[in-house]
Amino acid sequence: MNSSYGIFAEFYDTLTGNIDYRRRAEFFDCAVKRFGGKTQGLLLDLACGTGSLSEEFDELGYDVIAVDISPEMLGTAMNKKFESGRNIQYVCQDMRNLELYGNVDITICALDSLNHLDSIDDINKVFSKVYTFTEPDGLFIFDINTEYKHQKVLGNNTFVYDTDDVYCVWQNTCSNSRVQIDLDFFVPNEDDSYSRYCESFYENAYPLEMIEDSLRNAGFTLLGCFDEDSFDPPSEESQRVVFAARKEN
Repeated sequence: MNSSYGIFAEFYDTLTGNIDYRRRAEFFDCAVKRFGGKTQGLLLDLACGTGSLSEEFDELGYDVIAVDISPEMLGTAMNKKFESGRNIQYVCQDMRNLELYGNVDITICALDSLNHLDSIDDINKVFSKVYTFTEPDGLFIFDINTEYKHQKVLGNNTFVYDTDDVYCVWQNTCSNSRVQIDLDFFVPNEDDSYSRYCESFYENAYPLEMIEDSLRNAGFTLLGCFDEDSFDPPSEESQRVVFAARKEN
């Protein structure tokens, strides 16, 4: 699992500008209400990245604790907090070793963050930790990229992003359901030259049944899994699946 994103953290928001964080937060809020969770309760945004979703959860009235392993990502998140004046508590932690001072009502882990874990054993560790720090009747809602997306969409493809701030070449190498991602950033200098920076990481995808088993083994009751940001059942071509689970009282 990549513990640090240097140059990627600096341009993460630029390269993911297509993500509608408000819509995603509203979907998770709808899921909380659908499954009887504590609306506007204490919410853990697990693997929060640059804090865009955390900001939206705060706007929706939740009391937000946000955890991420990357100091660089959290630095960007803190800058957003200073600008917006949000009351979000950011903590730098590896989610496999999650430690909180108390329990939360809801945990959200979004944007394929769990795919960055090294193995199903690591997923088991995270699920167990989340269970430990969840209030009875609390909810755990997360999304995960599917094997279909890794094999058929990301695959061995190359993507190019050309913005005013950076030119990025994104290269994927897929083996089974593991995708190696190599990023080359070309950042313009004042003298019209470019500085090149490189970063690499990978994502793993697992059969949905394996994720369900991991949830149950951790102690959660599975409430359902859904296609992307909907409450429709996943299909063979679903690229992202949302899971909802409860810690029974």
